Amino acid sequence: MMEPITYKPQDFKSDQDVRWCPGCGDHAILNSLQKAMAAIGISPDETVVISGIGCSSRLPYYVNAYGMHTIHGRAAAIATGVKTANPKLTVWQVTGDGDCLAIGGNHFIHEVRRNVDVNVVLFNNEIYGLTKGQYSPTSKLGFVSKSSPYGTVEEPFRPAELTLGARGTFFARTLDVDLKTTQDVMIQAVEHKGCSVIEALVNCVIFNDGTHKAISDKEIRADKTIVLKDGEPMIFGKNNDKGLIIDGFNLKAVTIGENGITEKDILVHDAKCQDPTLHFKLSNMHGDLPVALGVIRNVDALVYDQAVEKQVTDVQAKHAVHSLEEYLHTLETWEIN
Repeated sequence: MMEPITYKPQDFKSDQDVRWCPGCGDHAILNSLQKAMAAIGISPDETVVISGIGCSSRLPYYVNAYGMHTIHGRAAAIATGVKTANPKLTVWQVTGDGDCLAIGGNHFIHEVRRNVDVNVVLFNNEIYGLTKGQYSPTSKLGFVSKSSPYGTVEEPFRPAELTLGARGTFFARTLDVDLKTTQDVMIQAVEHKGCSVIEALVNCVIFNDGTHKAISDKEIRADKTIVLKDGEPMIFGKNNDKGLIIDGFNLKAVTIGENGITEKDILVHDAKCQDPTLHFKLSNMHGDLPVALGVIRNVDALVYDQAVEKQVTDVQAKHAVHSLEEYLHTLETWEIN
């Protein structure tokens, strides 16, 4: 019996120079992806990385695997085609908040709705970086940019709401500065059968520096974020003394040991709950509540590419013709001398 092959992150690094700005959060996500690929153990020749247009969409060049740098907003359509044509491949889709949620928004919600077994890494820096600083679908209300000099008058999209609203089966969130959580959610995304969406909050040092500073700074991160883990109490804080409870219909942050609150009162995370109500609340926390990181939702459902493959196999079993070539041979032919 052949020994299983063990991969290293270096096995997934291409020979191309990485051409992102120094300090860009994209570097950290690339590093985490290569480490996650090695840990997953699927060979480079069974891996495909597909992207659209934008800074993040350069990533396929930097991974030693098959890849396609496609056109603006169409990564989801290409990824769906690749996975449906060859379900044995592990497909990663790399996209940005503009590429995915603006021109590519319609493709994205239907990819999620269909539950195509693709791993979507959505880089969210809340700006159009490649085209030099216009506001994006996730830019905050009032955001001043080159295309909104007096501030935006639009409420932003929230990727979690779109994903869960399209009946998404897997949603996770991570920060570029938290490499361990990023690698963990990437591994879980591949293990999940269906469309896995990872929102990666990244920093653009040139056009939107510090957009996630309120939660990403090391000194405050433990108090401003919570890394959710399935089956574990929702505890956070620098001293692990804060937690989440249900107060009426809302989530509430409390301090363990105050007002009679004990660890038994703290909610236990259930990422596999089919009812998305609590997942909606967890994914949209802000203000006095910590921002949720980690895997928020991870449930089973019919997988599009598996269903298509089964349908084709079932139809072939009932017909004498099993392929296009065989079908062409059933048609009337002529010989021309």
